[in-house]
Amino acid sequence: MNVPTDRRYGPTHEWYLLEDDLLVLGVTEQGQELLGDVVFAQLPEVGSKVERGQACATLESVKAASDVICPVDGVVIAVNAALSDSPELINDDPFDTGWILHIRPSGDPDEWMSAEDYQAQFD
Repeated sequence: MNVPTDRRYGPTHEWYLLEDDLLVLGVTEQGQELLGDVVFAQLPEVGSKVERGQACATLESVKAASDVICPVDGVVIAVNAALSDSPELINDDPFDTGWILHIRPSGDPDEWMSAEDYQAQFD
């Protein structure tokens, strides 16, 4: 299982990466495997406010729908528009082309797990 060490990992299989003053949010490899084939991504509009601990997007798969939990209060400054036509990017490349949102945080994000702690759950 691929678990990049430059990110933090949530208990419900999301990841975030801090890049300068932005937070990139996505779903882990394990998360997309649990979901199955993603067929639709419901994303917020750019400019929407998001709240720490609340759903900020929803992914629908052939198995179920799953909320993407936000690790920080902030404003959505970009959504991955490619997911509209190709939601399978989340399955194919969850850590790169399958990212979900870019958020401008209005505070510090939750201290989610390190890559090592996240990986240890599956060893």
